[in-house]
Amino acid sequence: MTPQVSRTVLRLEASAVRELKDGINFKKNPEDGKCYIIYKDKDKARACKNQCKHQGGLFIKDIEDLDGSMEYVNPPDSFLQDELEVVISDTDGSMELVELNPPDPWTLDPREAQELQAGELTLTYMTHACMDLKAGSKRMMFDPWLTGPAFARGWWLLHEPPSDAMERLCRADLIYISHMHSDHLSYPTLKLLAEKKPDIPIYVGDTSRPVFWYLERSGVNLTNINVVPFGVWQNVDEHLRFMILMDGVHPEMDTCLIVEYKGHMILNTVDCTRPNNGRLPHGVDVMTSDFAGGASGFPMTFHGGKYTESWKADFIKNERKKLLNYKTQLVKSLQPKIYCPFAGYFTEAHPSDRYIKETNIKNSAEDLNASIRKSCPNILTWTPLPCSVLDVALALADQSNRDAITQPPNATKIYKDSWDFDLYVEELNAAISNDIFKHKSWIQFYYNWAGFKGYNLVIKVIETDDDFKPLDGGCDYLVDFMDLSFPDKRPERDHPYEEIKNRVGVMRHVVVTGRLWDDLYIGFNNRMSRDPDVYHHKFWNHFQTNLPLSAPDWDNFLQTGCKHTDLKQENGFCVLS
Repeated sequence: MTPQVSRTVLRLEASAVRELKDGINFKKNPEDGKCYIIYKDKDKARACKNQCKHQGGLFIKDIEDLDGSMEYVNPPDSFLQDELEVVISDTDGSMELVELNPPDPWTLDPREAQELQAGELTLTYMTHACMDLKAGSKRMMFDPWLTGPAFARGWWLLHEPPSDAMERLCRADLIYISHMHSDHLSYPTLKLLAEKKPDIPIYVGDTSRPVFWYLERSGVNLTNINVVPFGVWQNVDEHLRFMILMDGVHPEMDTCLIVEYKGHMILNTVDCTRPNNGRLPHGVDVMTSDFAGGASGFPMTFHGGKYTESWKADFIKNERKKLLNYKTQLVKSLQPKIYCPFAGYFTEAHPSDRYIKETNIKNSAEDLNASIRKSCPNILTWTPLPCSVLDVALALADQSNRDAITQPPNATKIYKDSWDFDLYVEELNAAISNDIFKHKSWIQFYYNWAGFKGYNLVIKVIETDDDFKPLDGGCDYLVDFMDLSFPDKRPERDHPYEEIKNRVGVMRHVVVTGRLWDDLYIGFNNRMSRDPDVYHHKFWNHFQTNLPLSAPDWDNFLQTGCKHTDLKQENGFCVLS
């Protein structure tokens, strides 16, 4: 079977997107000369290659043979043009035409659905995005986040995992981890797993940013990591197989999953923004997806200008409503027999994040399921609680069967009420006293390592306490990314400017380990203002996605790079004047 690949065949900047007229537009890729057709209808767009299926010729500018439905008018009732995926950036308005090949890989080597017995195919909910799948004699675990925080110290588990969750994890025949975000690739969980069963088979997709890029150098010794190509069936036994698919918007990082057992499919789209570029199997037996929203620092961590509390509240309300409607329509279009919202059960539990918890209102699984039932009464919905079990055979046989979904035993603890904050925060704060911070040249060394330059943006970084108040003796510095310099004051030229206040423990942990800035941004560990109020996609995409895969060589820095540094210290912190 040919591995599934995705590639961008044409990219238009925002200015070119705005110039598209309603109706047919012809665009050529200047790099390879290939031509494409974009059909625009108000705010919507569809696209295809400019290659006619009649005899392989080109459509011409007075096109009459193809309409906006991509159906051939002449000859009538004949062909549908193979469409490309149109991905429009929410941040900068650019457009990408994406080709996926093969587009529907699960249709290769099809299998007829066989009759299932009660108890043969079950899903048990653990917590957040973690499910325990039993399929015949095999067990598979998804995205085990069972202990500790995610995104440094910003996210904590909402649900109490079953008391035997770690034992279940160790007994699994294989584990699927969708992507590198720490609510799916959980360092505290995998550290415990490595101590108990380091050779357990773990499967990840072949993303350009390796899923285990950080954990491989963190001391977590897992010895059976399997990186598999996209869109290829992986056979577990004669009845059970799975394939990993890429995300259309973030193919470098996000993945989703199809599991098939005896011809019955389970679709797990996890966090994908546009799973498999929007091409997904119709009528699967079970579908799971995220639902909650709130997995971003925007707009809660922004201040100044329009970012009043009322503006934030209105924005969040509207965004959550849009997400709920989108998920409802997605489920309606795919018509799974059973739907379960998951991968959204987190809380900003630390006392210092009370403001975020109160502001960052999320969708409820109950509301989404109610919306789906109203729109699609034929779809069975499941709102999972720890230890609740879905028996797929019973649900498929009779959706009204109360035994199809087993609720947790009466004594089961559903919600967490303690999180061991001190243990994990102290682990982060250990970076504060690292020797590299005795030398102010760490700043230049770090940003040179990061490798982002040639972009007209100046940032001011301020280290703060937990409440985002500046620290006496904390680092306070400017970075000019035009030439990657570190001026004492803002340059005279016109330039965009961002001020970023970071909790010192998290920032220094990110610097020492070379981790992505998601720990700061998605973890609500910074506060930001910007002038003008513009999202700088290239900057944030680099620091959230494209930092070097190898960590900064701080040993070399201490040996050679800071010898001539002019030191000035107060209370153990370097000071930049």
